[in-house]
Amino acid sequence: MKLNKCIVAAALMACSMTAVGQTDIKDTEFNPITTGVTSLAIAPDARGASMGDLGAATEPDVNSQFWNPSKYAFAYSQAGVSLSYTPWLRKLVNDIYLANLTGYYKVGGGDNQAVSASLRYFSLGDVQLSDIDGPAVASIHPFEMAVDAGYSRKLSEKFSMGVALRFIYSDLGYNSSMNTGESSSATAFAADISGYYTTYPIIGRNECQWSLGFNLSNIGSKVSYNKGNDPAYLPANLKIGTAFTFPLAEANNLTLSLDANKLLVPAKPRLTDFDGDNQAYGDALEVWQSKSSISGIFDSFKDNFAKRITYSVGAEYSYDHKFFLRGGYYYESKFAGNRQYFGLGAGFALKVLQIDAGYIIATAQDSPLDQTLRFTLSFDMDGIKDLFGRN
Repeated sequence: MKLNKCIVAAALMACSMTAVGQTDIKDTEFNPITTGVTSLAIAPDARGASMGDLGAATEPDVNSQFWNPSKYAFAYSQAGVSLSYTPWLRKLVNDIYLANLTGYYKVGGGDNQAVSASLRYFSLGDVQLSDIDGPAVASIHPFEMAVDAGYSRKLSEKFSMGVALRFIYSDLGYNSSMNTGESSSATAFAADISGYYTTYPIIGRNECQWSLGFNLSNIGSKVSYNKGNDPAYLPANLKIGTAFTFPLAEANNLTLSLDANKLLVPAKPRLTDFDGDNQAYGDALEVWQSKSSISGIFDSFKDNFAKRITYSVGAEYSYDHKFFLRGGYYYESKFAGNRQYFGLGAGFALKVLQIDAGYIIATAQDSPLDQTLRFTLSFDMDGIKDLFGRN
C-alpha cells in the first residue's frame, strides 16, 4: 500500500486568492495568477483589512511591517508589539488560521530610524491522508511561515525608506508508504524595498496630512516543491498608495486612502491559449517554469496589465486617537480572480494597548472570503513605561 505525494492546500489556497462563481465570463478569459506561499499576500492585521486591504500610506502603526516598513521611521512611539489572529476560509473549513506577531523599536538619536521584525504562521489544520481503498492512514499538519527583519530611516524631514529581509518556509506535502515516510517542504528568501513621504499642508485654517507610499515586496528566489520539480513564484507585489487626513472638528479626524497593487508574477500558460497544441503548450510551460524571478517581474507587465491591478479604497474616522471606525472596498477584475469585498472594522485605544477588529463582506457570489474576521492586539511601549513611572 503506497500513497502518492500529496500537495495539500493547493485548492484551499487557490480559493483564498480567487472568488468562485465565474459563470458570466468565458473560461478562456478567466486567468488568475498562481503563486507559491500565497499566505504571504494575506493581510495580517485588522486595521488594514477593515479598510479594504490597504496601508501603503496610512499613518504608521505597529503592523507597518506588512504594508510599508519605511513608515516605522515616522512612528510616534519609541516601540510597539502587535499580535493578530485571523480564522481563514471559515465558510469552507474551521481549522485554518493566520497568526502574526510584529514589533519595532526606534534606535539611535534624532528619532529618525527604526528596526522591526515579524513572524507569521499560517496553519492549514489537520489533513487526513487515505490510500486507494479509502481508509485514513495518516494525519499531517501542513503550514507556512515567514520570519523577517527590517530597517527604516528618514532621509529627510518628509521622506523615509526601508528594507526588509525574509526567510520563508512552506511545508504542504507528505510522502508515505508502509515502511518509510518523507516530508516535503520548501524554503525561499525574499526582500522588500519601501518608501514613505508625508507632509502637512494647510487647507483653509486646518492643518492636514498628505502621504504617499510604496512597497516592493517578496522579491526573491522561487519556492521549489517536490524536491525542486515543481518551482513556484513567490507573490512578489508592487503596492502604491496615498492617504489624506483632515480634521472634522476638534479631536475628530477623517482619513481617506487609496492603494493599487500589481502582482509581479507572469501568468501561467494555459492549453486553451494554444488551440489545443500540446507541444506548443508544453514548450511554453517549460519556459515559464525555468524563468527566473527577476525575468518574471518584467514579463508580468506584458500580460493584460490593466486587468491585473487591484484597487483598495478606505476611510478611517478617529476620535482623539482613542476610538476608530473604518470601512473600505477591495476590487479585483473578474478576469483575474474576482475578489471583491467590503471591509468594516473598529478599534479602541488605551494608553498601553489597542484592540482592533475587522470583518469582510464579500460582494462576489459564493466567495470563500465572506464573513472573515480579524483581531489585533497592540501594545505601546511608551505607554507601558509611563504606566510604571519610568523615564
